Amino acid sequence: MSLELISLENIQEVAHNYGYWAIFLGILLENLGIPLPGETVTLVGGFLAGSDELNFWLVLGDAIMGAVIGGTCGYWIGRVSGWAFLVKVGSIFRISEVRLLSIKEQFSQNAAKGVFFGRFLALLRVFAAPLAGIAEMPFGKFFLYNFLGAVAWASLMVTLAFFAGKIVSLEQLVAWVGQFAIAALLILVALIVVPLWLESRQVKGAAEE
Repeated sequence: MSLELISLENIQEVAHNYGYWAIFLGILLENLGIPLPGETVTLVGGFLAGSDELNFWLVLGDAIMGAVIGGTCGYWIGRVSGWAFLVKVGSIFRISEVRLLSIKEQFSQNAAKGVFFGRFLALLRVFAAPLAGIAEMPFGKFFLYNFLGAVAWASLMVTLAFFAGKIVSLEQLVAWVGQFAIAALLILVALIVVPLWLESRQVKGAAEE
């Protein structure tokens, strides 16, 4: 989820000029819902660490802190005002509040997995925390899985860029990671949409009978 105006070259330039602050703020703002390419920012940080321009551990710490703090803010936004906003959006798309309550209940049952694994999926990385707040996931439980997910995601991205950046170009690495994230998101959507579609067909068939 990124703005077309923010190219890889622009991100590299900002990272060169502002270093660790650019990495921390880029990831923090993405987790707050601002369309910034946080994943690319993390890869750039890891790549620069592999080039000895930045320190590996400081880049990793920045990525984790940005993700944890941004996710925590997103959680409280969802907890305080997310449900009212979701109901308004649902009314625009003619999704009843009853259906939204059903979706909320389904997410509540899998909230921990959603928060943890959502870190690795495009878009869900932005919306998992607010959804956890809307679902009223206990904050202590949310913080634990948000922290663990942030550590796992940041460690993977920074380490991957640190080592793989010595073998392939940064452009190619970013492209591969982006393609994987999109493919994983499509698979997730299919796993959610297909059962709902089959369920609606069964309900419709039963009603016709």
